[in-house]
Amino acid sequence: MSHLSDAAGAMAATVRDITADITADQLADPTPCTEFDVRKLLNHLLFWGPSMAGAGRKEVVPRPAAAESDVDLTTGDWRGDLLAVLDRIDSSWAPASAWEGMTSMAGPEMPASILGDMIVGELVVHGWDLAAATGQRLDLPASLLTHLAATTPAAAEQARAMGLFGPEVTVSADAPALDRILGLTGRDPAWPKM
Repeated sequence: MSHLSDAAGAMAATVRDITADITADQLADPTPCTEFDVRKLLNHLLFWGPSMAGAGRKEVVPRPAAAESDVDLTTGDWRGDLLAVLDRIDSSWAPASAWEGMTSMAGPEMPASILGDMIVGELVVHGWDLAAATGQRLDLPASLLTHLAATTPAAAEQARAMGLFGPEVTVSADAPALDRILGLTGRDPAWPKM
């Protein structure tokens, strides 16, 4: 990509489009992320989104006092709230300086470029989860997929150890880049809506 900030912008725009087309009757539908239905996945993005945006600005954003599982951030205007959060993620990671130095998401500091990649990957995977669950298509720039296909394998083992990824799903080496990325995260690219 011309710059990693393009990745965050492209991904935030894609998730915005998917969010805009989710209907109220789909909120209880299952997603490929087995611990979340659509509502809980939206809640997950609303819970962590401010911290993702804060990391781009090198600011620590306090999390809600309650645990994610004890908070329902989808009771109000969840669509408007999530669109606003995605705009903040996009704008905070747009400057080249966001990808330089160190930053954190209320945890240990790490290189901003690594955390930025993690955030983009999170949006890609959960964007796909939402798209698959609601009968939509996730269209991403080839340059973004090429970048993530190169960076995800190195992070997969640690992510699995942290419980962020499930067991790897075997995907053909010549499968599309998105399918290979999904397999590394423990998702079946052919996931059917049950």
